[in-house]
Amino acid sequence: MTHGEKQVTNDEKPPMRAARRMLPSLALALLAIPAQAGKLTLDMAGGEKVTLVGAFQRWDQDGNPTKKVNPKAKIDAPEVDAVATREGTNTWVFKDLKPAKYDLVILARDRVRIEGWEYAPVLEFDPFFPPSSSLTDDPTRESILDHIRKSPHYENKVEPLYLGGDEKTVRVLMMLIRDKPTSYEADFPGAATMRFEIWQYSYQYGGWAKEKRTRVMHRVILHRDELRQWTWLWDPKLGAIEVGRTPKTINYQMPQGSKKRLKGLYPH
Repeated sequence: MTHGEKQVTNDEKPPMRAARRMLPSLALALLAIPAQAGKLTLDMAGGEKVTLVGAFQRWDQDGNPTKKVNPKAKIDAPEVDAVATREGTNTWVFKDLKPAKYDLVILARDRVRIEGWEYAPVLEFDPFFPPSSSLTDDPTRESILDHIRKSPHYENKVEPLYLGGDEKTVRVLMMLIRDKPTSYEADFPGAATMRFEIWQYSYQYGGWAKEKRTRVMHRVILHRDELRQWTWLWDPKLGAIEVGRTPKTINYQMPQGSKKRLKGLYPH
């Protein structure tokens, strides 16, 4: 270094200073890059009558609904977040699903709807329970079912479909139907209502108590004669499906008409 030259330390060198100035912009650019879309394939046996396969991204990571329930929803037109493309007779493909967790829904001819679910948190900070979660303690099951049977309800058909949880918390997938005359008669003669909800029972002070809060998944209104012709079933195999960057294939057997292995609404 000659006389009069200014010494430049390592952390003052122009290339390093320029790199440091670029870091915030680089971080923002990386955040702006969308997550790579995922591919989900549903291979069905016995799916010749299927007309639609859709996917709901029903809950966010905290268990809150990603959108409000539409009280005017149609039973034959699920308001899904993505629709699969049919490739062949029994293969349906979602090609551009963003990485997330999904519940699938299947529509088929002859008024058939089959859907997946997950036991979403009812209270804040509670965990999800997978749809495969079960309740093996018979006294607990009977206590909860007895409470549901003996409680007053607006609906004339109140049916617990599936129960899952642990020793402190039990969640119930509920079907609630009123197909007797309602307050809607003046505007919609013959109206019937149906809701599917998640209820929670918590173990408190030596017994099981129902939480007032619920999670509503669907609410529909239609003529009671039409309602009684529908099949709307719930299958844990179609719920809480994780989609990432790696392609995933699900092999699914459509339920047979004479075997009522799934729970939900059957023609009556």
